[in-house]
Amino acid sequence: MSRRPPVIALTSGEPAGIGPELCVMLAKAALAARIVAIGDRNLLVGCPGVEHVPLERPRVPGKLDPANSRYVLQILDRAVRGCLAGEYDAMVTAPVQKSVINDAGIRFTGHTEYLAEHAKADHVVMMLVGGGLRVALATTHLPLARVPQAIGKDDLVRTLRVLDRDLKQRFKIEKPRILVAGLNPHSGESGHLGREDLDVIAPAIQKAISLGIEASGPIPADTLFVPERLKGADCVLAMYHDQGLPVLKYASFGRGVNVTLGLPFVRTSVDHGTALDIAGTGRADPGSLIEAVKLAIELAPSA
Repeated sequence: MSRRPPVIALTSGEPAGIGPELCVMLAKAALAARIVAIGDRNLLVGCPGVEHVPLERPRVPGKLDPANSRYVLQILDRAVRGCLAGEYDAMVTAPVQKSVINDAGIRFTGHTEYLAEHAKADHVVMMLVGGGLRVALATTHLPLARVPQAIGKDDLVRTLRVLDRDLKQRFKIEKPRILVAGLNPHSGESGHLGREDLDVIAPAIQKAISLGIEASGPIPADTLFVPERLKGADCVLAMYHDQGLPVLKYASFGRGVNVTLGLPFVRTSVDHGTALDIAGTGRADPGSLIEAVKLAIELAPSA
């Protein structure tokens, strides 16, 4: 019996950015799925399937309007409800603008955290895929000064468990091999450059190993991404956002995909922001969105 094409919810993101036009461009791609774009129908002319959510105020390309922030969240809420109810097999998200949502008086730190809260997920992990790499993050959208306090042994073990489980279940990797980055230069230089690697990260790795997870580290970040080392790995776990993602984006920018692990449904996203400076000019590149939809189709449950 052949698999039916999955149904993918596509959230159109910040209306002043390039998200809506990327959704329209996507309609020209040959994809083995039924795509339902969620947003204001007037922004999504040309999309074969649209679920209409009306804007609060008319969109002006490139000009953020806090009045439309609740609209952006309504789109996400609809996709989450549909995924949880089984209407959609996965969701793909176009970029949002965190700053304007906060300017509207709404606490919002990012897609990953928002989806976790609304899906009531115990623990989620942000992972980017592209350029032959998979890079997951122990912390996401935090000021650098807060990262050391945010890294705890128990949280790292939970992150490694989610990584191991989803790499097996969603990516069909039988025995995932995970390389774990150190936090400090030279992984702390035996404690002389910080003790987090000795006191927190190494014990977390040992606990994960005792649970049957094939994790190794902490490995100094400046030598973690050399090709010889990556040959023997399925995923890298970086300690903070800008430790791991510059390498991946260098290898794959414009074609990378953000995946949220630990949710009760598949969620992928683009690897870029709202690009307000080119919104409405026709210069947006749909490459990352196309790759995000392709990966969502690949990861979606078989039907």
